[in-house]
Amino acid sequence: MKSIMAAALIATSALAGCAVDEESSSEQHSAAQGVTPTLLSRGRYQPFTVESEGLVNFEAKAKTAVDVITRQHDYLPNSHTGWHTHPGPVFITVVSGTLTFYESDDPSCTPVVVTAGNGYVDHGHGHIARNETGAAARDITVILAPPGLPFRGEINPPGNCAF
Repeated sequence: MKSIMAAALIATSALAGCAVDEESSSEQHSAAQGVTPTLLSRGRYQPFTVESEGLVNFEAKAKTAVDVITRQHDYLPNSHTGWHTHPGPVFITVVSGTLTFYESDDPSCTPVVVTAGNGYVDHGHGHIARNETGAAARDITVILAPPGLPFRGEINPPGNCAF
């Protein structure tokens, strides 16, 4: 897990200039409503080790190569991503508006409300992001995936939430 976090943090600033691999992006999110995803970059990182003991105490190790994908999602009012999974963790930064996240394995369907300037870590097991407000919202996501493979999988609603 630590290796994945390091790759995502590195990718946040390092991938802005990487080539975008449109063929690898799966933009067929039929379950999403009112959300426009934009692939910003996809870059491959070879195995690495990162250690920091300064103001940020952080340690990570990627034992195998990993693709780091950066996407922007624009949400219309009262929109959602549809239920989906990822092959690894996703670091989501809400840059405008407010988003509410629900995990597929949470039997109580507890909302996690994230406002602009704050982040949410999705472990990839299954979730939905919803804009439950009357205003637009936007996030930037950093997704970790196996090299060249899809970074999102659609799932049926798990039944733990009323929507």
